[in-house]
Amino acid sequence: MKRYFSLTLITTAILAGCATTSITSDDVAKGYNSIQADEIAKHVKVLASDEFGGRAPSSEGEKLTLDYLTKEFTALGFEPGNGDSFFQEVPLVSLEADSDMVLNIGGKDYQYKKDMVMGSSRISAQEGIENSELVFVGYGVNAPEYNWNDYEGLDVKGKTVVMLVNDPGFATKDPALFTGDAMTYYGRWTYKYEEASRQGAAGAIIIHETAPASYPWSVVENSWSGEQFGFVKENNNMDRVAVEGWVTVDVAKELFSKAGLNFETAKANAAKGAYHVDMGDLTATVNVKNTIKKSVSYNFIATLPGSKTPDEHIIYSAHWDHLGTNKNRKGDQIYNGAHDNATGTAGMIEVAEAFTKLGKRPDRSMTFLAVTAEEQGLLGSKYYAANPVIPANKTVANINMDSLNLLGKVKDISVVGIGKSQMDELLATAAKEQGRKVSGDPKPSSGGYYRSDHFAFANMGVPAMYAGGGTQAFDEETANYRKRMSLVLRGCYHQPCDRYRDEWDLSGAVQDLQLFYKVGFDISQQSQWPTWNENSEFQRKK
Repeated sequence: MKRYFSLTLITTAILAGCATTSITSDDVAKGYNSIQADEIAKHVKVLASDEFGGRAPSSEGEKLTLDYLTKEFTALGFEPGNGDSFFQEVPLVSLEADSDMVLNIGGKDYQYKKDMVMGSSRISAQEGIENSELVFVGYGVNAPEYNWNDYEGLDVKGKTVVMLVNDPGFATKDPALFTGDAMTYYGRWTYKYEEASRQGAAGAIIIHETAPASYPWSVVENSWSGEQFGFVKENNNMDRVAVEGWVTVDVAKELFSKAGLNFETAKANAAKGAYHVDMGDLTATVNVKNTIKKSVSYNFIATLPGSKTPDEHIIYSAHWDHLGTNKNRKGDQIYNGAHDNATGTAGMIEVAEAFTKLGKRPDRSMTFLAVTAEEQGLLGSKYYAANPVIPANKTVANINMDSLNLLGKVKDISVVGIGKSQMDELLATAAKEQGRKVSGDPKPSSGGYYRSDHFAFANMGVPAMYAGGGTQAFDEETANYRKRMSLVLRGCYHQPCDRYRDEWDLSGAVQDLQLFYKVGFDISQQSQWPTWNENSEFQRKK
């Protein structure tokens, strides 16, 4: 692998506010070039091994993961990031719905996993809806800034709302509608259940479609069944709808037909403007019996203190968790989570090691945060944001790593949420040193900026970067490999087949990690903090 490095960015950093430094270009290059594919692979093999059991929160796999991270960061000379501890407690409660439930609508029983997946976020042994009237609420969005309210003039108390996934911009591709093809937070399932709860609904059902959801029904089957984790709250989540879940699009079409409606017509109407319609005399009944377990999981945090302003931190983040083990599944029961997100956790270790190659510590502290329960709705990072170990006004920036590039070298680097902050400019400058250009999100409709742990930092007002990979293969051989391997990766998302593979091409992951290291170093040496762009919805609180 060709190794390259120039003095351009170091000079830029010095001119930007670091008048003198004993960190030489050779020192920075040592860290840059220390990031190696075989080292990434070594960590992934351990974290995604069967022994770790899929790294579910509050499992033996969590203990093994935290032990591994502690060992690695201690060996690198990092200090505990939370006082004298590497850990931050995250109180969780798991709810596991009995799989023998049925959803009865219009006199027909719909089967768990095959037709629907239902559950409850209420910390209660049993919740349900009985003969609850159905009402279609379009996209289930109440967005004053877009002059859009699917609930306007509607009383849904005691009723069950049925809604589409994603938001109207995806359906129309109209850039003037929401943000066009790029999903907003209003398109996320988390928001839809939250809004239905605020509206006082008894139940909330999302209609699954693969394209707008950005994943197949199998992901719903695996991700929303089994143990579902949430936070322990004083009100036991009794302010949430009693039942929330998904139905397949085929079930939805059948229900609309029974209601004397046409699904495609209703969907088209929902994209034209705020929309809702009663679903005739259809009612829903389902009982959800929960097994409740309270537990404590942990975020992992380690710090390399800065040499000049150690109270100011650049935070690198990745989630260490995955879906664990499903003992009721036939065949392979372990969701190893190699790509998602053993690669990001391994990459975090590699970037951390790169900073130890410098002759002197960076001016600011470099902190590495591996969070729990990302797969359960970004719970670890949400908890951290609500209970920050490092205050927001001392957190300079966040660089997040989730599912590294396994498709080989590329000529560009994709930025999820491009245009939101000055982090893009810093990344573009670093990428130029690799002969790469910054490109936008290759799949904006998936709402990636709202689906990983940087989102919690953005909500704190901290400029947060989520980037990686690209679409322009380095050469023809890489392009052919990408076609083959991308199909494998797509098919194994949240499946037991997300395992380490020797045929992975990690050279692209190395490229990206080198950039993440370089961007973090540059920020650590500059006097000015990166800021959000004026058009961003995220700003630091005054």
